[in-house]
Amino acid sequence: MSIRLPLLALLVFSLAPIFASAATAADRFALVIGNAKYPDADAPLKEPINDARSVADELKRDGFTVEIGENLTGDGMRKAFERLYGHIKPGSVALIFFSGYGIQSNRQSFMIPVDAQIWTEADVRRDGFSLETALGEINNRGAGVKIALIDASRRNPYERRFRSFSAGLAPVIAPNGTLVMYSAALSSVMSDNGGDHSLFVQELLKEIRVPDLMAEETLNRTRVGVTRASRSEQVPWISSSLAEDFSFIPGARPTASLPQQPAAATPPPPPAPRVDLPAPPKAETPALPPPEKPAVASLPTNEPPPPPPQPALADDPTIKSLTAKLVENPDDAGSLYRRGQVYASKGAYDLAIKDFGDTIRLNPKDVEAYNNRCWVRAVTGELQPALRDCNEALRLRPNFVDALDSRGLVNLKSGLNKNAVADFDAALRINPRLTSSLYGRGLARQRSGAISDGEVDVNNAKAMDPNIVKEFASYGIR
Repeated sequence: MSIRLPLLALLVFSLAPIFASAATAADRFALVIGNAKYPDADAPLKEPINDARSVADELKRDGFTVEIGENLTGDGMRKAFERLYGHIKPGSVALIFFSGYGIQSNRQSFMIPVDAQIWTEADVRRDGFSLETALGEINNRGAGVKIALIDASRRNPYERRFRSFSAGLAPVIAPNGTLVMYSAALSSVMSDNGGDHSLFVQELLKEIRVPDLMAEETLNRTRVGVTRASRSEQVPWISSSLAEDFSFIPGARPTASLPQQPAAATPPPPPAPRVDLPAPPKAETPALPPPEKPAVASLPTNEPPPPPPQPALADDPTIKSLTAKLVENPDDAGSLYRRGQVYASKGAYDLAIKDFGDTIRLNPKDVEAYNNRCWVRAVTGELQPALRDCNEALRLRPNFVDALDSRGLVNLKSGLNKNAVADFDAALRINPRLTSSLYGRGLARQRSGAISDGEVDVNNAKAMDPNIVKEFASYGIR
C-alpha cells in the first residue's frame, strides 16, 4: 500500500548439465556477487558480502572456477555476466550467486546493482538484471544444468517511490534442466537476522558440504533446515526441471576440506510446511456499489500518525541532486515527482504533497502523481482531497491497480467499509498477490461484520508479508 517495491538479496544459479561423475574442475564455472552498499539505503546490508565470500570459498573447494564481485555497479554486473557466458560451452556447468536487493516487476525477478536509479517500474527493467534472462542465456550457451538459489526477499529502499510492485519474488519460467530455489515463499519478504550470514546461506552451506547428495536433495534439506530454524516463518520455494543427476560433491573429499562436518549425514527430514497463498477472488463485476455516506466521526484508530523523526532533508544526497536540477529548471516535472517520492518515503508529507501538486500543475494528466498524492493525503488524514485525487487517477487510467489500492485505504480510514471492500476486491482481481489490498480487505470485512472472511484475508496477508500489520499501523490503522 505504500509507495514501495519489493526485494532481492541472494542469487545462486548453477550449471550446465553433465553427469555428476563426469564433471571436472574445468567444467564448473561460478559467478558470485554480493551487493551491500546501496546509496539509497539507510545503511549497508550486513549479510551479502560475508555470504558471497563464504559461498565462493565453498564452491572453490567443490571444484568450481569462481569469479567473485562485491558491490558491483550495473556496468560491473553486465561485464561479469558476459565473462561467465563466455566460459560456457556445451556440457559445462555454470553457477551464479547474487546477494543484495531485488525487485519483482512484470512477473519477473530482477537483481539490482548498487548504482541503480529506480523511480518507476520501467527503471527496474532498465537497470535490473532479470533472473529469467540470465538463465535463458546460460541455456543458450549450452549449459544443461542451471541452478538458481535466491535469498532475495528483503524489503528494499525503492518501495515507497512507486506503487506498481509486488513484494518478494516471482515464479521463474526457466528452461529445462533448471533447479531454482528462493529463500522465502513467493511474493513474501523476510527481515535479515542481524548476523554475519543469512539463515538461508547458513543452512545451504551445511547441506552443500555433505558428499554424494544430489542437488535436489541438497536444496530440499536446506529448505527443511530454514523452515525449522525459523519456526516456519521462512519457508523457501523450490522449482525443478533437472533431467540429469548433479551433485555439488560427487564423492567424499579429504576431511580437511570439510570444516566441522558431521561424521554421517542424517536422513532427510519430512517435507516442510507450506505457506498457502490466497486464491484469486472470484471475477465479479468491477462496478463499485453506490457510495456510502461518510461516517459522522472518524474511527479512533484512524487518527493521522505522527510524522517520523526527520533528518536534515537538505543534506540527503538524492534530494540535493534533484533540488539542484530544479534550481536550473523549475519546470522539470520528472525531478519534482521524484523528489516528492523521496519526501514521502522519509515522512516529509507536506513537502511531498507540494511536489506532487507542482508535478500535476505542469502535467495535469500525470496519473502517478495523482495516485501518490492520494496515498500521502490518506496517510495524513486529508481524506476528502485524497478521494478526489484517487478518483482522478482512475478517471485517467481506469482499473489502475495502485489507485484502487489507494482509494481502498481512503475508504477504510473514512469508515466506508463496503466501498473499501469493493476497491480492494477490484485491485485483487488484477493482482491477487497485492498484500496491502488483501490485508485492507480483511480489516474492512471485519468492520462490516464478516469476521471469519476478514480473518482469512488478514492471516493470509500476514503469511505473505509479516510486516503488513506494522505498515498499516504507520497509516494510523490498527
